[in-house]
Amino acid sequence: MSNQQRNQMPIGGRGRGHGPGRFMPVQKAKDFKGTLKRFIGYFKPHKYQVLIVFLTAVLSTFFCILGPKIMGKATTKLFEGIMMKIKGVPGAKIDFHYILDILLILACLYILSALFSYFQQYIMAGVAQKIVYDLRNRVNDKLSRLPLKFFDSKTHGEILSRVVNDVDNISNTLQQSLTQLMTSVITFIGIIVMMLTISPLMTLIVFITLPLSFLATKAIAKRSQSYFMGQQKALGELNGHVEEMYGGHTVVKAFGKEEQSVAKFNDINEKLYHSGWKAQFISGIIMPIMSFITNIGYVLVCVVGGILVTKNAIKIGDIQAFIQYARQFAQPITQIANIANIIQSTIASAERVFEVLDEEEEVPEATDAKVIQSPQGHVQFKNVKFGYKEDEILIEDMNIDVKQGQTIAIVGPTGAGKTTLVNLLMRFYEINSGKITIDGIDITQLKRGNLHSLFGMVLQDTWLFNGTIRDNIAYGREKATEEEIIEAATAAHADHFIRTLPDGYDTVLNEDGSNISQGQKQLLTIARAILADPAILILDEATSSVDTRTEVYIQKAMNELMKGRTSFVIAHRLSTIRDADLILVMNNGSVIEKGNHEELLAKDGFYADLYNSQFTGRSTSKEII
Repeated sequence: MSNQQRNQMPIGGRGRGHGPGRFMPVQKAKDFKGTLKRFIGYFKPHKYQVLIVFLTAVLSTFFCILGPKIMGKATTKLFEGIMMKIKGVPGAKIDFHYILDILLILACLYILSALFSYFQQYIMAGVAQKIVYDLRNRVNDKLSRLPLKFFDSKTHGEILSRVVNDVDNISNTLQQSLTQLMTSVITFIGIIVMMLTISPLMTLIVFITLPLSFLATKAIAKRSQSYFMGQQKALGELNGHVEEMYGGHTVVKAFGKEEQSVAKFNDINEKLYHSGWKAQFISGIIMPIMSFITNIGYVLVCVVGGILVTKNAIKIGDIQAFIQYARQFAQPITQIANIANIIQSTIASAERVFEVLDEEEEVPEATDAKVIQSPQGHVQFKNVKFGYKEDEILIEDMNIDVKQGQTIAIVGPTGAGKTTLVNLLMRFYEINSGKITIDGIDITQLKRGNLHSLFGMVLQDTWLFNGTIRDNIAYGREKATEEEIIEAATAAHADHFIRTLPDGYDTVLNEDGSNISQGQKQLLTIARAILADPAILILDEATSSVDTRTEVYIQKAMNELMKGRTSFVIAHRLSTIRDADLILVMNNGSVIEKGNHEELLAKDGFYADLYNSQFTGRSTSKEII
């Protein structure tokens, strides 16, 4: 993960816009309006449910807003009874029956408000999850149709961020923030209406305090943002430093760089401390200032309200209700401001997801795509031309004829095109011109699933998933029997070590496969390939990262696997391909030499120089490895 990527990560859970951290810079969409319009399109299948959510939000908020106004009537009645007693009016008393009726009405209102709020959340939860479910399915389906060049051009972290983090961000917003936005807007409008019905003059006083609060918040937030940016940058640097130092802990200690590492950590930590406390302190001033301005408003409301009561312009209970509305008035504004930031971040996430959905897909299969029922493994490259970019051709006019059961070794320096040749064979990339055929059929005329099923791969970087050894081997073939799995493991020389494990074939591999050795992992992948029983094998130097003894076992297993199959071996150790039927020597995307081991040595050319540089220590001007 780069420092740039780390610097873009939210700090300490502040990304949802709560607390002082909400004044941090928010991720913005490049095309907000276009993305928002497209995102709203996902609501169309659920428009009636959304309408019900809106109506329940209106009713829930309406019943809740009525509360202070009705409660004010009880206060007025209580005040009138007390005043009549003080004045000594005969038979004066407090009408507790009236007050009890008011309380019962309030209880009913709040119960109704809670019920409608529950229905609102319940329905919106279903809508949100259906939309996210649909979005995840679309992304997953899209990823399965994207060409290999997409995955080669993006880091795994970036793809996972879009598929997981961005979709989760959308899910959280739909689930929580959208209903809160509806409620906040309705509450804001409702409170204004109720305040106006009580006293337009006192409403004006409350509105005067708004610009003051807004200006104060804006000025402080603007100043705090630079410190939040510094905090993000320092945190990114700190994370990067810690990751690098602990990742290379042994090397750091071996070279005696502990003090230097600690000094750098302290320096970055110091910058993070200064940026952090300034950011939090300055943003923390906002609430006290807003409270101060709001309290001034309350004082003015009370003074003006008291004057109006003395003139019998309003009731005393109305003042109580108005103060409650004034206290609630700022809350929806703050919520709307926070949610606006969240929605802005969510639209940015949606835009990143839509970018994946808009990626160029693989070339569609032919309408009358063919299937090879009984593959033989005869492979031909005919005048193949390919480049990752149109103006940068890597392979020019390649011609190869591989007979059934032959072993073809591909050698050459890094960047020569060895892996590219295999990627073209499996149609992970489309060729610019020419033709690749298997058993005489152009691979562009084959169903992709059928084409890929013809191949078995054993790569240098093993891939095992978190599951039992049995499941990992059985991954090579659906509905494989226990006997077939054991037979494949035996052929791969893996059965013995599997049975020495405490749980045998039921041993669960860690996510990183750290509970078995690298050589044992490789034997399992070979067993998987044997079980798949492919017509064509692709072997990418499976022994390059194991010890000599394990290499012998792996080589025996691979020899067993290669029997009777067409095999393409990408070789780095030339000792492993001496018995190959044909060796292709590649450089700069072209096959510059071909023949068997003895023929190529006799030519005393590129291959001979490569071989001698590895095994005799001879260094010539042509040595490149």
